[in-house]
Amino acid sequence: MNKVKVIIPAFNEQDSIGHVIADIPKDLVEEIIVVNNCSTDNTELNALATGVSVLLEKRRGYGYACLKGMEHVAAQEEKPDIIVFMDADYSDFPDQLPEVIAPILENDMDLVIGARVKKYRESGSMTPPQVFGNWLATFLMKLLYGAKFSDLGPFRAIKYKKLMELCMEDKTYGWTVEMQIKALKKKYKYTEVPVRYRNRIGVSKISGTVKGTIMAGYKILALIFKYSL
Repeated sequence: MNKVKVIIPAFNEQDSIGHVIADIPKDLVEEIIVVNNCSTDNTELNALATGVSVLLEKRRGYGYACLKGMEHVAAQEEKPDIIVFMDADYSDFPDQLPEVIAPILENDMDLVIGARVKKYRESGSMTPPQVFGNWLATFLMKLLYGAKFSDLGPFRAIKYKKLMELCMEDKTYGWTVEMQIKALKKKYKYTEVPVRYRNRIGVSKISGTVKGTIMAGYKILALIFKYSL
């Protein structure tokens, strides 16, 4: 049986983290790793109450939290076959994990992106800047790399060995696009799986603020052009 571990970066998601963990198919997952990214609420306590692994990353940033989770996995004697990333805000549907990992198990794909296609998105779940940003980023990846991505969705699965070969570096907003660009440059086999997407619980730390939206957009575009050179 393929070993699957799930990494969930979490910053002030006390009201949603329990729902996310509860909906993950436990029969398919060996370990759920919640990375508490300097939360000031009860995110850590609520995650610990579910019995999952909980780490603390004191440096704020989505990439920092993901790297912390990877560091935890790398330190273990037995490595997983697949790493799944998902958000802690309950906007993803964790019960779709079997669909997201299926292309790896059945078709030997290296990377699978859960694509938040319009017909499966709840109204208002993605802001206009998010929709435009995703379109622009994927358009540029198509233009510069011949990519067939349509989304930078956070719900994704990747073979563990392939993930480690990417030597991920981004500490903040550019984590998802860095993974996709590096996968393109290494000629990984990839695909997308349409996933449902709903309005998150709580306020987004990125799309919910003007500063977060601008900074995320800048970082994503900067990375696309950086790796194209």
